Amino acid sequence: MKLSSFTKSFLGGAAGATLVLLLVFFSESNNKTKSESTQPSGVEISQSQSIPVHQSSYLPEATTDFRKAATKSLNAVVHIKSEILTANTSYYDFFGPFKDYLNHYPERQNVYAAFGSGVIISADGYIVTNNHVVNGADKVSIKFNDGHEAEARIVGLDPSTDLALIKVDRDDLPFLTYGDSDALQVGDWVLAVGNPFNLTSTVTAGIVSAKARNINILGSKSAIESFIQTDAAVNRGNSGGALVNTEGELVGINAAIASHTGVYEGYSFAIPVNIVRKVVDDLMEYGEIQRAYIGVQIQDVDAELAENLNLKEVKGAYINGVVESSGAYEAGLQKGDVILSIDERPTNTTSSLMGVIAQYSPGNKVKVMVNRGNKLKTVEVVLKNESGTTAIVRAGDSFFSSQLSAELQPVVQEEKEHLQIPAGLKVIRLEDGILKQGGINKGLILYEINGIRIKTQQNLDEALNQSQSNIIRLKGIYPNGARISYEFMK
Repeated sequence: MKLSSFTKSFLGGAAGATLVLLLVFFSESNNKTKSESTQPSGVEISQSQSIPVHQSSYLPEATTDFRKAATKSLNAVVHIKSEILTANTSYYDFFGPFKDYLNHYPERQNVYAAFGSGVIISADGYIVTNNHVVNGADKVSIKFNDGHEAEARIVGLDPSTDLALIKVDRDDLPFLTYGDSDALQVGDWVLAVGNPFNLTSTVTAGIVSAKARNINILGSKSAIESFIQTDAAVNRGNSGGALVNTEGELVGINAAIASHTGVYEGYSFAIPVNIVRKVVDDLMEYGEIQRAYIGVQIQDVDAELAENLNLKEVKGAYINGVVESSGAYEAGLQKGDVILSIDERPTNTTSSLMGVIAQYSPGNKVKVMVNRGNKLKTVEVVLKNESGTTAIVRAGDSFFSSQLSAELQPVVQEEKEHLQIPAGLKVIRLEDGILKQGGINKGLILYEINGIRIKTQQNLDEALNQSQSNIIRLKGIYPNGARISYEFMK
């Protein structure tokens, strides 16, 4: 995980200015040896440091009371510290695969720390936050609003929505209940609760400025961006914090800001809770996201396209193509159709359509209303997964390979997307044997043996046993992107 500010720039605002989209979390780094116990220090606020102060230019109606929502939310939002240990590059370059045999030389390590927020969603310790806050962390520490601390484990990650589920071993925690993000209207009051600049338990207020925003910050082809835009003040450290309505119900997870300066300027973005709930349920039950697809290539309807199609309104998702054997194909959807709604929920833009479909699972049936030649038509579509089936996808069980003296498991979807590999088997445990002797480390993802792509235990065994010579050639990649080739005799 890259812990400097993750930015994506585009021109906007005043002429010559650059608007920057930032994932709002703190990061810092330090160096230490394994034998050192020094921890990265937190951010201290002194009189010489200035924190931007913004005052609202408007006041809520006298009947609006935020105290109930604030009181309900504060104890259910936590401070998160993620620590990532990476081997010093010069150490690796010098010792390479022989480092395991040089225990008398302490390994130099870079220590990175990222700070963010999280929302408790159950009394037994489940916490939802952003993927970019905890992805790649070797240690995740939680600090509760009452000052108590605990270590958390990562349950699952979903880079395509920038969500993560973590858990602490507690059974008596206050938690937030889910609201309905689809019911939010532009102009509704909301509160952002989190830990900006490491200022714990901070509540700010604003309104819903827009819905179904796509700000192109996640950077993946499969990314689902359908953000709630608000003007509640959000800054670095707010990532993973709560967006709640005036009843104190969770309606979103704060994730990003748009800014010329790197701090809040009036534009913050949250992941809708209806998407959050689907991701959390999948990670709890299956350990893997059950992502549903209609099976179409789409684009927004703009003024030029609306004129060319003789459409009365500039809205909808125009179908550029239909994937063969997909649910859309089998339902009779065609290139040139304009999708107007899914189950009577308007899909005025491609991002709103993606936000709606993200709440369904493969096998679900949806009613899709389209404009075809200026005539409305409704068809029933069976949603499918990425493989074109309605089967449940579960996180793979591990197995032990006696030939490799290693325990392996199928690589999960987010790692496949991040490393841009179609499949692979990840080394999760090593015993004394050919891989360990060759300097292979835990975490390596094997994706090819003797030119054969590797994705299952059966596939691995066949590739190892089919070698006509006694030479086995492995290809793999580490989570940091480093690729290796390894050759040994059977």
